[in-house]
Amino acid sequence: MQLSGTIKELSLDLRIRGAIWGQFAGDAFCLGSHWIYDLAELERRFPGGPHGFETPAAGHYHFGKRSGDLTHYGDGALLLLRSLAERGRFDAVDFGSRFVALFDSSSYQGYRDHATKETLTKFHTFRSLHPEAAFSFQDGADDDQPATVSRLAPLAALHFRQEDFLSIVEHATLVTQNNDRAVTYAQAHALILRELFSGSLFLDAIRSTAELMAGSEVAEKLNAAMAARHLGAREATLSFGQSCPLASSFPAAVHCTLRHSGDFAEALRVTAATGGDNAGRAAMIGAWLGCTLGVEAVPRQWREDLTAQAVIADSVEHIVAASCDGG
Repeated sequence: MQLSGTIKELSLDLRIRGAIWGQFAGDAFCLGSHWIYDLAELERRFPGGPHGFETPAAGHYHFGKRSGDLTHYGDGALLLLRSLAERGRFDAVDFGSRFVALFDSSSYQGYRDHATKETLTKFHTFRSLHPEAAFSFQDGADDDQPATVSRLAPLAALHFRQEDFLSIVEHATLVTQNNDRAVTYAQAHALILRELFSGSLFLDAIRSTAELMAGSEVAEKLNAAMAARHLGAREATLSFGQSCPLASSFPAAVHCTLRHSGDFAEALRVTAATGGDNAGRAAMIGAWLGCTLGVEAVPRQWREDLTAQAVIADSVEHIVAASCDGG
């Protein structure tokens, strides 16, 4: 387990590519094993643990999707990535409009979680009362789950140098999550990524973020994750909680990343085998380790197996060009 010092010097472009590809690979890795809480059932379905990119079985939340597809988290993440790449900056109205267009469509066959359904309800309620007015897309659901943190890597890559970085993250969160806890955890995720883009090791990024957010719940959770490094990932995740709320999923993801800080693939396998909201955790873990270790740590075959590979590849290069030119 890497604790301090440097793994190797990596250029910013490799870190950005790693963070974004890692985020999407983490999500898709857990598609077929997502939201199975009973570990005995998980073992029955996937002897030895999920190998990744399984096609969801009949009756599963994501049934109908294929190996290489994204969960609903990843579908939202792809919308944000394309919006950022095409606009060159975060635009709440552009992203929100894309979000409504996809998830409100009868042709969308993926899962709609609470954050999605309440966001759509609020949008339509506003439209019915104010048919000619512009909607701000800043009144999302009262939801504290991983909707935003699972898609933040490209936004952080574009904006991490800006003085109003945390304000941008807040506005990005409010599109689908008008919830103080969701905003705070999204900002913590963004601060961790900022440290990693600047060359810090993951442990140092966690320590720095905990210090910056001292006194908050998220700082307590970060400190708890660091203190639990002697535990295996399964034991720690069961302790923090397998469930979606960020008070559980975020520290569990941090802990798994700390335990497997030098091995991208193993970190995803371990969190997948721990059940529950493994896709939400894996998207965070993938972004952090992809950023720390560089894009080559994300197995090439996994990147190529993503159904959205071409779209991601094109958009990532737009983000890299904009961020690195801005540096």
